[in-house]
Amino acid sequence: MPVPKQKQGRIRTHHRRSANMKIDAPSRSTCPRCGAVKLPHHVCPNCGFYKDREVIVTE
Repeated sequence: MPVPKQKQGRIRTHHRRSANMKIDAPSRSTCPRCGAVKLPHHVCPNCGFYKDREVIVTE
């Protein structure tokens, strides 16, 4: 079984690992009733509707 001849440096290890740790911005969608920006599969904070039903009473 092959074995590395030398220890990899800390910088090389961190550069390789950091390429996979990038955080993406959360996806956004628009509410079909009021057009406000909201998270997908969540209740709209502006009008309180989810899937054409009023879940939260807003004024």
